[in-house]
Amino acid sequence: MYGINGKKFRRQYKKSLSEFKDWNQRSHAEDWIIFPENCSESLSIDEVALSEGELYTVLTSKIARGKKGSIVAIIKGTKSEEVIDRLLKINRKIRLNVKELTLDMAGSMKLIAKRCFPSAIQVVDRFHVQKLATEAVQEIRIKYRWEAIDTENEILKQAKAKRIKPEIQVFSNGDSRKQLLARSRYLLYKSHDKWTKNQAERAEILFSEYPNLEKAYNLSGKLRRIYNQNTLKSVAMLKLAHWFNEVEESGFKSFSILKNTITNHYNDTLNYFEKRSTNASAESFNAKIKNFRIQLRGVKDKAFFLFRLSKLFA
Repeated sequence: MYGINGKKFRRQYKKSLSEFKDWNQRSHAEDWIIFPENCSESLSIDEVALSEGELYTVLTSKIARGKKGSIVAIIKGTKSEEVIDRLLKINRKIRLNVKELTLDMAGSMKLIAKRCFPSAIQVVDRFHVQKLATEAVQEIRIKYRWEAIDTENEILKQAKAKRIKPEIQVFSNGDSRKQLLARSRYLLYKSHDKWTKNQAERAEILFSEYPNLEKAYNLSGKLRRIYNQNTLKSVAMLKLAHWFNEVEESGFKSFSILKNTITNHYNDTLNYFEKRSTNASAESFNAKIKNFRIQLRGVKDKAFFLFRLSKLFA
């Protein structure tokens, strides 16, 4: 449109206009960039893939709300020793001022938080816990679906051998058993009050055929409601204890594993009910990085990509 060669303009921007060549963090940008001045009392830590599945640990400030001043550090890799070594470059006095750090349940993240921000309360993100609960429900659904596929294959095989029309059960909504289990995927993610008319009909058939699936769905829903209710930490402890009992009575292995996972991170999980802080800001920032990466159609020069990120968010 302006008679300018795109490749030439991009090259000029990188080498001259952007001041990238004079950037004080250019020499180590591919491995780490740090902005201690953006450190606040409340931080979030998570991981994100920049290109080709290469993971980076991202530390962000909640106060900046995903805008300028958000990036505290972006460090290549997720190994706790390497990340800790980089974060310790931030002045100890600044690190001691951090009062809260939201994170997932990864052991490496918890070690990083403990070593680098000893004064901070660790808060396990509620959405990671809820995600495990919904995945536990889906695991049960998938198990039943494979059984339904196997049964249908056997019916087709026998019908073919006998040269007769296969008798495949079809429910009142028009779904076969295999289709019922496949099409129920999304309704199991949602609360029952958000189901559409068709989803409600499908759920009624599904739960009448598979009572265990209904029991698992209700367990996941109860955990969600514990988090959604604006309760005190002591009340949440009591409700979680009741939920643990229901999990034990259900006999579901996947939920038993989830219960043990929550137990192993019990105090950090309960810390959510102090201020109801989540890792949503970190997830949102990760989405911005991915969107920026898509606009550039991938990342070739990681140092320059991180320079541009820092211009926008640091």
